[in-house]
Amino acid sequence: MEEENIKGQWFVVHTLSGQEGRVRDAILRQIELVESQIPVYEVNIPTEKVSEVKRGKKSTTTRKFFPGYILVRMDLYDQDAGIINEKVWYFIRNVQGVIGFVGDASNPIPLSDTEVDNLFRQSREEERVKPKVLYEIGEVLRIKDGAFENLEGTVEEIDNGRGKLKLMVSIFGRSTPVELEFWQVEREV
Repeated sequence: MEEENIKGQWFVVHTLSGQEGRVRDAILRQIELVESQIPVYEVNIPTEKVSEVKRGKKSTTTRKFFPGYILVRMDLYDQDAGIINEKVWYFIRNVQGVIGFVGDASNPIPLSDTEVDNLFRQSREEERVKPKVLYEIGEVLRIKDGAFENLEGTVEEIDNGRGKLKLMVSIFGRSTPVELEFWQVEREV
């Protein structure tokens, strides 16, 4: 985002939940149809990769940072007059699945360059896949599967790569280490 000649500003558009991809595709299709008569340049759904281990198998999925929201880079305001460009406003508002702009309904505020840089930096950090479930050392968890079902234990070690935890479980009054997979435990409610 460091280039000075990038057109438009980033705005957050509220969509129906689960319709972010469909709305993005509809906007991009409409832009192609009107052959750049509308100053909408880019549509993005900020995502991150998360890993999860279930029954010994590791899977990586993509999770949206902000479900129900997309980012659109466009010239919403007429740069000379500083008022909303009605053509762009109605173009976005009339896409099926769009609820509206985030912020003041009649005066949406663009994201700052810092906010945009932070969002895209998080999205680009794909080499660092985050575990879907984050546990902390010292946290008390309940075992929901296996020989120690329904017992509680304190997290001693975490192996995100293998999706395993080492819990200290009290058995017959003695603290015993037990190695379990993430899916075999749950947080106390």
